[in-house]
Amino acid sequence: MWSGDLRHHAGTSACGTRTAASPARAGGPAEAKSRRYNELMARRTEVSAIRFEATLHPIDTWTIVRLPEKASAKLPSRGQVAVQGTINGHEFQTVLEPDGRSGHWIRVDEKLQRTEIEPARDWPEPNVPQDLEAALATASQQIQDLWDDITPMARWEWVRWVNATRNPDTRRRRVEVTISKMSSGKRRPCCFNLAACTNPDVSRNGKLIEPKGQ
Repeated sequence: MWSGDLRHHAGTSACGTRTAASPARAGGPAEAKSRRYNELMARRTEVSAIRFEATLHPIDTWTIVRLPEKASAKLPSRGQVAVQGTINGHEFQTVLEPDGRSGHWIRVDEKLQRTEIEPARDWPEPNVPQDLEAALATASQQIQDLWDDITPMARWEWVRWVNATRNPDTRRRRVEVTISKMSSGKRRPCCFNLAACTNPDVSRNGKLIEPKGQ
């Protein structure tokens, strides 16, 4: 049995996952709108802890915890949600993944199985895959500046979209489209179901594979 104590700090949007953006630069209606959005998100993010117990489940070589329905329902998004916690007194940050059924899950190792999860104000940086990192490194300065300017959550979305396939041709195309879309000013991938379970190692048809015995 795995015990959790969750407190999120992520805002919601019509698309299902949004968080407060980086501090807006002075001037202009867009910047003012961003400041108002940040203030709104700051008011929304102070929430009480979400405590729960859940069973560890193996899926292939992974061990996961699936949040109980009531615990997941208290989160602000059906997509990814950033949380932070402690492992043996040391703080860490992680991101809960959607299971494609309006719920959430998290991958755990032996240390994380003994973890208490606490508030998360900021999203951690994603691990940018090598092919996307190489494409960004050779992209124009405009694209590199945009990548640095978007929120960590937006970077998570780009990385997640690229990683959501095992097909090398599809993956290569997604890296190319990422650079192309950002060159036109796009800050997030469009037409992407943020509430789907997209990790190809543990999902099928956009849903988390049901653990054995379920």
